[in-house]
Amino acid sequence: MSAALLAAEAARTGTGEAVTFWVLAVVVVLGALGVIGSPKAVYSAVFLAMTMIILAVFYVMQGALFLGVVQIVVYTGAVMMLFLFVLMLIGVDSSESLVETIRGQRVLGTALGAGFAVLLIAAIGHASLVSTGTAGPPELSDQSIRALAELIFVDYLWAFELTGALLITATLGAMILAHRQRLTPKPGQRELSIRRFADGGRATPLPPPGVFARNNAVDVPALEPDGTPSAQSVNALLSPRDLSTSSRSEGGGTRSEGGGTRSEGGGSRSEGGGTRSEGGGTRSEGGGTRSEGDRSRSEGRGSRSEPKSSGSEPEGSRSELDGDGGGA
Repeated sequence: MSAALLAAEAARTGTGEAVTFWVLAVVVVLGALGVIGSPKAVYSAVFLAMTMIILAVFYVMQGALFLGVVQIVVYTGAVMMLFLFVLMLIGVDSSESLVETIRGQRVLGTALGAGFAVLLIAAIGHASLVSTGTAGPPELSDQSIRALAELIFVDYLWAFELTGALLITATLGAMILAHRQRLTPKPGQRELSIRRFADGGRATPLPPPGVFARNNAVDVPALEPDGTPSAQSVNALLSPRDLSTSSRSEGGGTRSEGGGTRSEGGGSRSEGGGTRSEGGGTRSEGGGTRSEGDRSRSEGRGSRSEPKSSGSEPEGSRSELDGDGGGA
């Protein structure tokens, strides 16, 4: 009898309603799989909202317009949006799910899920269809809406009001946690300027080395606008250097390094006791004498003499003596 009633009710379903049901049923199943398989919690919330909206469409297809509107307004519009706001406020990321906070929770969850699946399969296997004794579903009227209103606003009034107060408290708490009010007012440009000059220190930045100077060395002090050197521009850790022991004259061709004398312009160089003449072709180091060529060249005093070579020594002569005195 019950099977015949179910077959008769299924036969009365229109083609459009059946197509809509099967298409949306597939979408609902995919949305449910997306809820449990999404890598991020925000994506799971979006899939859950999609599933709830399709359930509201099912209610409307069955003629329960009030339940469909409540499903969209309350579950999708309020609860799910609040859930999304909490996720965005806390900042839950997929990387947090990779860290196991409670050791062994995966094993325990798998065991509980398997046990629940076994109990569900056993309950469905032993279930039986019992006829209600009616030829079809009752006619829809306003009695169901009135009965639902009596349950909410008469029988369960305090529970409904406490639930609303709990939701409002959670919303206000999230707003307070998200908004941080400064204990002191934010200082402006005027307050920062007064604070900078109040301690009596230097308000302006220190001048860098080499500013308004002819040298950019770190030990050269910068010049103030009036031309005086600024002692604060040179680091105090730099040791003072005495430049009087070393003098260099590039114009005249003389350089003194330690005890040696070097003449770059005149062509003579003396380092430690040796004498070197680069221009005239004579070199004396320590006590030896070296003569290169038969010509003499003097560049130290601005005169140059290049006599003609003799025919007896066309290729020049070279003598090297290792004596301690002089050599020719």
